[in-house]
Amino acid sequence: MSDPTARALCAREVLAARCRAVTEARWFAVTVFALILANAALLGVETYAGLVADWHRWLSLAEHCCVAAFTIEILLRVAAHADRPKDFFRDPWNLFDLAVLLSAFLPVIRENGTVLRLLRLARILRAARFLPQLRVVMVAVGRSLPGTVSFLLVGALLLYLYAMVGWVFFADHDPEHFGSIGRAVLTLFLLMTLDGLGDAVRAGLEISRWSFVYYASYVLLASFVLVNVLIGVVITSLEEARDMERERAPEGDAVAPSGAAVPVDPELLRERIATARRALDNLEQALPPPPRDAEQSVPACGRRP
Repeated sequence: MSDPTARALCAREVLAARCRAVTEARWFAVTVFALILANAALLGVETYAGLVADWHRWLSLAEHCCVAAFTIEILLRVAAHADRPKDFFRDPWNLFDLAVLLSAFLPVIRENGTVLRLLRLARILRAARFLPQLRVVMVAVGRSLPGTVSFLLVGALLLYLYAMVGWVFFADHDPEHFGSIGRAVLTLFLLMTLDGLGDAVRAGLEISRWSFVYYASYVLLASFVLVNVLIGVVITSLEEARDMERERAPEGDAVAPSGAAVPVDPELLRERIATARRALDNLEQALPPPPRDAEQSVPACGRRP
């Protein structure tokens, strides 16, 4: 390896080490988390027209300061991976942060106030980076999407089937709720939450006694079976997300039973090891010297140099 290449590699390693020391510091995480909360507060303040009219200049300045601070944060995180740039893009949270920040500089998005507010709102989701339990929940929600789509398909088929049956039997007597397939679907969707179930059962009993079987079977399948299936899918995804979080924990971190990583300070660990070594040396010096007979009985391989 040539000298210029070696010097460049060494410079990248030094830069990455220094930036990594900053980004992994606790004060850095607390500062970024405070900026995210401040950004959320600014979004809330901008919903008041009177405050926006009076403090428009200061609110705009505060937004620019937030963008500048987030830009510095991303640059520090990128520089922390100067010796291994590919690792930065392997982290989904880094890609999310980078996309949210870069979108604020696009001309088309900056001119659209609604889209820009939505992107600013997306910055609040970055708080999950600093809250392990919230990150686990968000990962679990993402992993449960395939199972949720299957649940929605089954639920839609069940809803359509019962809506057609309800339209056939109750359309003439209760056109307000079952006069069309759309009204029937809306009625049954509300009944899925058990809202107005008593009124619906009483109205159905006035039409036919067999309507009780219709409503009871629908509530049993839609409100109990399918909802419990969905809960099972989410819980399974939550356990998988916790396992992934444990696997992603650094080797120097201890993982608590709840899945949250408890960081271990390397400097504190070195100080404890040095203290233990000094205590052992002091204890060895305080011990009396061994007798000559005992010293001669010790094999040569067991003697200390």
